[in-house]
Amino acid sequence: MLLALLLFSSVFEALCDSTDGGKAPRILLNDGNTIPVMGFGTFLGFDEKGQKEVKENEVELPVMWALNSGYRLIDTAALYHNEEQIGRSVQKSSVPRENVFIVTKLAVNEQRHVIDSLRASLARLNTSYVDLYLIHFPVAFKPDHSGFDVVDYLDTWEGMEEAKRLGLAKSIGISNFNISQIDRLLANCEIKPAVLQIEVNLNLAQNELMKRAKKDNIAVMAYSPFGSLFSKSDIPPPPRKDHPVLVQIANKYGKTTPQIVLRYLIQYGVIPIPKSVHKERVEENINVFGFELTPDEMKKLAEFNKDYRVVWPSFWQDHPYYPFEKKDVSDPDLFKWGEKTE
Repeated sequence: MLLALLLFSSVFEALCDSTDGGKAPRILLNDGNTIPVMGFGTFLGFDEKGQKEVKENEVELPVMWALNSGYRLIDTAALYHNEEQIGRSVQKSSVPRENVFIVTKLAVNEQRHVIDSLRASLARLNTSYVDLYLIHFPVAFKPDHSGFDVVDYLDTWEGMEEAKRLGLAKSIGISNFNISQIDRLLANCEIKPAVLQIEVNLNLAQNELMKRAKKDNIAVMAYSPFGSLFSKSDIPPPPRKDHPVLVQIANKYGKTTPQIVLRYLIQYGVIPIPKSVHKERVEENINVFGFELTPDEMKKLAEFNKDYRVVWPSFWQDHPYYPFEKKDVSDPDLFKWGEKTE
């Protein structure tokens, strides 16, 4: 495990540079473009009613804080219903558009119409291109969300390649794909994905996926980077933010425990995209570049891995392209898109 940590981090750090005025250095992607090694996530999550409704300025303001604090990568998706707010943030910001790395994702009900879906996202974002466009999920839905649609992700990828050729997306990639799906895609594509976005945190190291991505120089972006760090439940495995191992390391560097987690992930070789709607946390999270964890500290933190998922959409597990392990009984559909049908 330690050898893997050193392999990921040494290659990751070796390619760093910084030219965009932000705090996060950049690395080179396999298509020649560069990407910041940390970004800002914007999905608001769920409440008792399902996916949270995006209120006015609820995303626009935090994105402004993020840009002003030195973030240069902003992650969104058609599914998040916040692209318009992000577009306004970038327009109002003093940061030039060319210095902001915008990531958005293909709508799960528009996998047959990649270009049209991307153009709609571009209109909402008020930009002529995105820096990275991802297939959000290999699972597809019918246009009206009434049930599953079986769309071969190889066909969808052809649309992604066309988006890059047209200049609508500088880089293209995938999200929530498993190893066999990545293998099949790489065996049948003309343009390799530049980025794989998956859940990675202290409880979910994704070691095998990391190795597979590294083999083809595919950068890994990590959503849910804090995992269960702030959980009040005793079901997820440790650590929580007050765990003694984290506290000891944080005290050594004069940092908070969330900052230690983010620094660990960066040195592990992934691009974390933490989210927050609190100004002080937005500003705090980006300040993780003035110190470096030792190999022994990296090893201690790696021991928290339990292959435990925070994001486990088992309500989609009957789809033939569902990428994760299945549960005996699936959870209710948090998106509430109607009955699941084949």
